[in-house]
Amino acid sequence: MAMGRWIATVGGYTLLSRIAGFARDVLIAAVLGTGPVADAFFVALRVPNFMRTLFAEGAFNVAFVPQFAGTIERDGREAARQLAEEVLSVLLVILLAVVVIAQILMPWLMYVLAPGFANEPGKFDLTVTLTRLTFPYLMFISLAALLGGILNSLYKFAAAAATPILLNLCMIVAILVFGKMTETPGHALAYGVSFAGVVQFVWLAVSCARAGMKLRLRLPRLTPNVRKLLKLIGPAALGAGVAQVNLLVSLIIASLLPGGAVSYLYYADRLNQVPLGVVGIAVGTALLPLLSRQIRANEAEAALTSQNRAIEIAMFLSFPAAVALMVSAWPIITALFERGAFGPEASAASASALIAYAAGLPAFVLVKVLTPGYFARQDTRTPVVIATICVALNIALNFALMHVLAHVGLALSLSVSGWLNVLLLAWGLKRRGHFKPDRRLKLKLFGIFGASVVMAGTLYGVQTALGPAFENRNELHRIGSLVILVAAGLGVYFAAARLFRAFTIKELKAALRRSTPVPTSPSS
Repeated sequence: MAMGRWIATVGGYTLLSRIAGFARDVLIAAVLGTGPVADAFFVALRVPNFMRTLFAEGAFNVAFVPQFAGTIERDGREAARQLAEEVLSVLLVILLAVVVIAQILMPWLMYVLAPGFANEPGKFDLTVTLTRLTFPYLMFISLAALLGGILNSLYKFAAAAATPILLNLCMIVAILVFGKMTETPGHALAYGVSFAGVVQFVWLAVSCARAGMKLRLRLPRLTPNVRKLLKLIGPAALGAGVAQVNLLVSLIIASLLPGGAVSYLYYADRLNQVPLGVVGIAVGTALLPLLSRQIRANEAEAALTSQNRAIEIAMFLSFPAAVALMVSAWPIITALFERGAFGPEASAASASALIAYAAGLPAFVLVKVLTPGYFARQDTRTPVVIATICVALNIALNFALMHVLAHVGLALSLSVSGWLNVLLLAWGLKRRGHFKPDRRLKLKLFGIFGASVVMAGTLYGVQTALGPAFENRNELHRIGSLVILVAAGLGVYFAAARLFRAFTIKELKAALRRSTPVPTSPSS
């Protein structure tokens, strides 16, 4: 099985999505800046996006993919199709109910989700309106997550990985074409979000049909398979989505801080999400169905090896990314966002938050790699216990640090909580014999650390020399300087990584070998 090839596929499309997302965020920063409309829209975007990440792509995938992939391995594709159709019917009814109830209760929900906005009636009412406009996105993207889980279980990762690109394109069109036709640009963006959900669902429905997995809509019934899935989803939501829960907690508490805090955290998190999405989500997406099948086939040693190689790939890419974001936070924020309504003060505040977020980036990625070790074995209880501890720590640190470090304290709390999550997950797997770091992994981690230190020194020297260019109001100078900085960092890191033997060409070729086909009939 070519896990490296699958990770490259998911990561490549995710990178394209992040590039489109950057274009989107540059437009939003220039038009909305960090004012009240920006704060309102970011809450409106975060709420359905949080529920989508937590329950649809997070909990749903970690509960559904092992069950679906195991059914393919044991009973064949037709039995798996029946399972998917049963789940689709029940999921649709649940989602319709959630969307309708949320629309009715939105003003009261906002007292919980953004309590600080209640002191500013205009901002509060705008947030309620925009969240009502974005909330239908939850229904369509959750259905799309089901279709994406099916494709991932068939080892067809490209279509699902490309789906977020459609959201970014729809939002770009919304702000460029309709931004001046609506009450505020935030209204146009909110409409664009919900429309994107429809587009993403249709895209994946067509992709599933082409993969020979066209689903019919059945009468909803709580079959044994559906009951089993529903029992797993609740615990999986907290176990797999602890970072999302902590982000939502930070958003709620940030609404209590002075205006702009929500926006500072949003822009910093968007940059931190690039390596997290390209690496963490890609590795976790590829690893879960592979581990599920290996465990179902009683291939324990193969499962251990797969997890070690996944950690290796994740750290090779995420650790230097974290170091680079911490060392070069200010020039990156300045070059990408400082224009229009986004001024130097916003750049400095967002850069500070980015440093704090980046400190936890390797942890956020490793959580994506370690949790499949539990979910592939359909153990949702242990990650829930660990997640509960981590969320409690995050909340305590939020209230302790917000008075000293303001919004930066919220970002730092998230990173500390993330590292505790990794330590507890790894300890739990190791204690059961499901995680055994081999000699190759230990040597690779040493090489990655050494190469990252060399890269950090290079970045510091280059950005010091280019300092005046980043303060220049000429955008071409700033962007050009950022390109030089990134190129220098990448070049030095990969050269040092070769020197420290963090990777070899032979290993890279082996990781990208073409994969074996998916079974189409019950396994013997």
